[in-house]
Amino acid sequence: MKYVLLICDDETASPSNEQLAADPVHQAWLADLERRGARIVGARLRPVVDATTVRVRDGETLVSDGPFAETKDFVGGFVIVDCASLDEAIEIAAGHPYARWGSIEIRPVWE
Repeated sequence: MKYVLLICDDETASPSNEQLAADPVHQAWLADLERRGARIVGARLRPVVDATTVRVRDGETLVSDGPFAETKDFVGGFVIVDCASLDEAIEIAAGHPYARWGSIEIRPVWE
């Protein structure tokens, strides 16, 4: 079963790419994904200040800079994993460093 892990965090406390690369906990989590053969794809997203939101209302395309919702938490990245069960996806999500101060939302993929 495929799951998307939405990695949510407070953008004001988010580490840099360099800090993540040097973080042994984050590197151990990535190594665990590789050991399991579970990781399909993943990416870190740029900050919400770089976002563009598109909505279509009554045939008109509305474009705004930044996120649509005003919130402290944001989706800072995602990982798609292939797991034997939801329990394994939960185990993988619980091991992510951001689960200790942010949250990891798990969503099954419709196939």
